[in-house]
Amino acid sequence: MCGIWALFGSDECLSVQCTNAMKIGHRGPDAFRFENVNGFTNCCFGFHRLAIVDQLYGMQPLRIKKFPFLWLCYNGEIYNHLTLKKQFEFDYQTKVDGEILLHLYDRFGIKKMASLLDGVFAFILLDTANRKVFLGRDTYGVRPLFKLLTDNGFLAVCSEAKGLTNITHAMATPPNIVPFPPGHYEVFNLKQNGKVQSLQLEQFHCCTQEPAHAIYDTVERLPTSFDEETVKNNIRTLFENAVRKRLMAHRRIGCLLSGGLDSSLVAATLVKLAKEEKLQYPIQTFSIGSDDSPDIIAARKVAAHIGSEHHEVNFTAEEGIQALEEVIIHLETYDITTIRASVGMYLVSKYIREKTDSVVIFSGEGSDELTQGYIYFHKAPTPKAAAEDSVRLMKELYLFDVLRADRTTAAHGLELRVPFLDHRFTAYYLSLPEEMRIPKHGMEKHLLRESFKGLNLIPDEILWRRKEAFSDGVMSEKKSWYTFLQEHVESMVNDDRMEKARKMFPHNPPCNKEAYHFREVFEKHYPGRAEWLSHYWMPRWINAIDPSARTLSIYKPDKDQ
Repeated sequence: MCGIWALFGSDECLSVQCTNAMKIGHRGPDAFRFENVNGFTNCCFGFHRLAIVDQLYGMQPLRIKKFPFLWLCYNGEIYNHLTLKKQFEFDYQTKVDGEILLHLYDRFGIKKMASLLDGVFAFILLDTANRKVFLGRDTYGVRPLFKLLTDNGFLAVCSEAKGLTNITHAMATPPNIVPFPPGHYEVFNLKQNGKVQSLQLEQFHCCTQEPAHAIYDTVERLPTSFDEETVKNNIRTLFENAVRKRLMAHRRIGCLLSGGLDSSLVAATLVKLAKEEKLQYPIQTFSIGSDDSPDIIAARKVAAHIGSEHHEVNFTAEEGIQALEEVIIHLETYDITTIRASVGMYLVSKYIREKTDSVVIFSGEGSDELTQGYIYFHKAPTPKAAAEDSVRLMKELYLFDVLRADRTTAAHGLELRVPFLDHRFTAYYLSLPEEMRIPKHGMEKHLLRESFKGLNLIPDEILWRRKEAFSDGVMSEKKSWYTFLQEHVESMVNDDRMEKARKMFPHNPPCNKEAYHFREVFEKHYPGRAEWLSHYWMPRWINAIDPSARTLSIYKPDKDQ
């Protein structure tokens, strides 16, 4: 995890602008560099480093002797960099995984470069020889990127929007700050005065396509039959491969463990592969919740089963409520379910940073969207509708769960790894017949569970544990985190203000007091930026008025099964 920031054609002195780059310092606590671009006095890069790979040569912007005209600032990990280096016989100068971008760009151009990257990334690539600037972001937007472009061609780019909100510019009205679209790259002409002109914005990968880098993967072509046993075997093979490739790190690896199916499969596979790869330390797992929360109890069982070094972080409603404003500042959103679920993840990340030496953190994000894990999928009218909604959720991850996972970990200088969002794994799963992927026998994610049945990888009761929203599972079944929040905001937002909510906030008007309170905090720190969120996350097909699983009529806790 790093923080990247760059300006092209600044209208203001760079020494004034660079204070904005410090707003994302949490993303890279190990080192900071601010560098002007030779020959372009109003262009510069800012970089906050979290050192994970190549401690010596990993500072950015990355430049190498072979390509003195290329400047690269990127945030991410390229898991296939050594495979591609060998495949194309590139002559490396560093051990930095990102060096592969320079070689691929030089040989193949920007589109093929981006499509061959197996990993998570957001990049800014400057080519001074051809006077071009390139931006790009991975398929699911696991790594964040925002841009500001004025009418007169001043471009500012940052890992988080907060590094752009106070940029000085010559325009009469504030320019839009927009998230860069996942799976796309953009090409700009760089003028002599440092200003830019956008030439093309193009998609290089969509979640339903097999990625171009698959032909160079360590796991070769899989059997194409849709026979159930073949499919289950392919799922296991690709998932294990997704976890294995993410072991690339020079810092200690840990794993978030809620005790649900997804994080348990990740943690169990991680512990298994860490032993095979002979890592010199035990894998630490981390759960958060109140003493009697379903998540804490389930995670304890999984940790005992897999033999991890387990840490439990106690979580009270009071601590959660105190952290709310800080969490919203980091998230840059007012989405209800994102904020609810982020509080626990933010606090457990804080614990990891302060009390342990784990820095690279595995997590189970992406599985619910990919494998139709949300409870509302039981109500899908047809398998086709379910499949289409799964793809929609995958494409919107960068607004919701992936945003939550990135910001809550990056807030404490941790690096997130999400094997369920592996390009090959997701493309394969989404290619399966629609009927295979729907909930069966009253159980969501039935195919995923069946794929790991009988292996003793995780306890059977966890393999078949029903979906519990992270924001709900951290508290007792008697009283959920959702309920505590409702009570807290009741006294903070009066009925008069609620009646005027639509007039006050015409874009995504809050529908209850909790949403109103979140919006107020958001507007306090990011006034006039409501468009960053296009819509609230909400279940489909069941007329839901709240995103919490526990509020749905079809919710049944495990003990009722």
